[in-house]
Amino acid sequence: MHRKPFPFPFALTLLALAAHAQAQQPESQRITITGSATVLAPSVAGFGDLPLSRTPLSATVIDQRQLQDAGIASFADITRLDAGFTDAYNAPGYWNQVAVRGFTLDNRFNYRRDGLPINAETAVGAANKQRFEVLKGTSGLQAGTSAPGGLLNLVVKRPRTDVRDASLAWTDEGTLEATADLGDRGAVLGWRVNASAARLDPQTRASRGERWLAAAAFDARLGPGTLAEAEVEVSRQSQPSTPGFSLLGPRLPDAKDIDPRINLNNQPWSLPVVMAARTGSLRLTQAVFEGADHQIDFVAHGMRQRLISDDRIAFPFGCAAEGAFDRYCSDGSFDFYDFRSDGERRTSDALDLSLKGHGVAAGLKHQFRAGVLLTRFRARFGGQAFNFVGPGTIDGRAVVAPDPTLFDGNTDRDERSTEWHVQDAVTVLPQLSAWAGLRHTRLERESALTGGAQATRYRQAFTTPWLALAHALTERSQLYVSAGQGIESEVVPNRSHYTNRGQPLPALKSRQVELGFKRAGETFEGRAALFDIRRPATNDFHADDGAPAAGDCTDLDPCVRRTDGIARHQGVEAEAEWRAGALALRGSAMLLRARREGSADAALNGLKPTNVPARSLKLQAAYNVHAVPGLAWIGFVTYEGERMVLPDNRVATPGWTRIDLAARYAQTLGAKTLVWRAGVDNVADRRAWQEAPYQFGHAYLYPLQPRTWRLAVHASL
Repeated sequence: MHRKPFPFPFALTLLALAAHAQAQQPESQRITITGSATVLAPSVAGFGDLPLSRTPLSATVIDQRQLQDAGIASFADITRLDAGFTDAYNAPGYWNQVAVRGFTLDNRFNYRRDGLPINAETAVGAANKQRFEVLKGTSGLQAGTSAPGGLLNLVVKRPRTDVRDASLAWTDEGTLEATADLGDRGAVLGWRVNASAARLDPQTRASRGERWLAAAAFDARLGPGTLAEAEVEVSRQSQPSTPGFSLLGPRLPDAKDIDPRINLNNQPWSLPVVMAARTGSLRLTQAVFEGADHQIDFVAHGMRQRLISDDRIAFPFGCAAEGAFDRYCSDGSFDFYDFRSDGERRTSDALDLSLKGHGVAAGLKHQFRAGVLLTRFRARFGGQAFNFVGPGTIDGRAVVAPDPTLFDGNTDRDERSTEWHVQDAVTVLPQLSAWAGLRHTRLERESALTGGAQATRYRQAFTTPWLALAHALTERSQLYVSAGQGIESEVVPNRSHYTNRGQPLPALKSRQVELGFKRAGETFEGRAALFDIRRPATNDFHADDGAPAAGDCTDLDPCVRRTDGIARHQGVEAEAEWRAGALALRGSAMLLRARREGSADAALNGLKPTNVPARSLKLQAAYNVHAVPGLAWIGFVTYEGERMVLPDNRVATPGWTRIDLAARYAQTLGAKTLVWRAGVDNVADRRAWQEAPYQFGHAYLYPLQPRTWRLAVHASL
């Protein structure tokens, strides 16, 4: 039976009691929340500690306080905070996927951890992360290969003086999480320890699980200009994943008729997805030269990440009874498969050696970085099961027997790359600066089925430049224009119905042009950007006559895969923050025109990509209550437009709006601080299709989560 939700009035009562206790404190001990500090540009951009408002690039930096106020525990939910971010197959209990500017970030290549590449095909813990940085647009300057849209960088907490923090959080219906953050720094040594443990019991049924994380970071000032840093993180999450709903024959079901608490992965034999990770890094920073106008540092930064996963699910897929394998049956039934892939192992190594600094040359000021990044990736898998086990129904009541027989191999992968990079920001005139850089990548990739069959191997080399000009209109505003590239490297699937199977395609080079404006003042900050991204697309053509194949490739009628036109995303993004006394407002909006262009198959041209809204709006507001110092009311509004469900654009989900409300109260007790937070997400209990990912040749639908209560307390001792 579904338990009664935690009453929000009780949470407000706790806040009121805290307010009464605060009122008993001396006036000097009360605190009032004021405006935010200067936001630095993402470190992953590579241009040093410069204000985001003075750099010619688009980015979003989300700190811990924003995450806590919004009740965010994973980076999937950052889509609530910026209009440029949208969901991209965010199945609860599985690894997260996010789209930026309409392009899904590749979990293998678009994620960084303190600037070094990691594999994000795992559950990423937030307890030891200081902030999330999202660099928007093509990222060929920062990454050897990556999908266009942006890079997401996770910044790890480092030693800081006198850290004694702990928190306890509850989320409807029974999720409990405790965290601890301890640290200190002496004259020579510094340390930081983070730990978290959670019992996962969301409102979605048959989804109970657990997760934990333990992390430690250390640094040592070994001498003048020498800093050594080390950190390690161990984590594990075990939770059944939640598959999506789908079309019912040709019909889009009304979200109001679907209970969002149903988990179709609810068989008695369903096993949790288990994702374990171990990551460690070492970084040495050595001052090479310091002068009045010059500073050069040498940085050696290495990291290893090891992931072990068990991927299991009772998986709904298609309707054989109606000959439709991209949707469920008209009557609400579907085909159930027992999918299992245990013992997946992924290991990533990275080493960056670079020089960075600033100086004056030829009478011009420079902010520069140059070096080489060496990476290695290895993925090893065992056999997998994907066995039909019977029919299911969208009411979640069908019970079928398991079949865990391992019938197929998987694909093992090995990758190596060497990336030479250099970049420089030059002050040409007091009002004019030029920013430039390039990365030369040499990569080697190979893959084979487990057991060694169908092996492929190839090498590629390419150079990706980036250039920007920025003109300061006033002391607080600037106009900029930038152009950059990004690279993706793909191989034709090693299947018999392709005449060029296993062969690499030419490097897929995306291009972006961006025009932007920024203004930063005491009470107002604003940013706007026009962007145009062109990404090469691929398609299948019949080998005999070169006609578009439209998915009709067979051994008797083979195809060739080649590049075919582009995916073009044009849009405008705008962000603004305004602070006036007790009120703080932040908003962001994106208008996106995403289309297929230039395809030899005329039927594709003009089509929109699936699961990409053309319009999105995210608003946040905070009001500090003068009558109760330390108390703030917080509100969130999220709007996203329609999304295409099928590649042919015949079906689309309607747009939706969601409202979240929260309260934060900061209470001082002597030298200690307690911060109470209470909130309710989806206040109106809105029913809608949050996203419509088209994955594995299948259309899925994920509903908005129902009204959800949350309560947390954070103590700084």
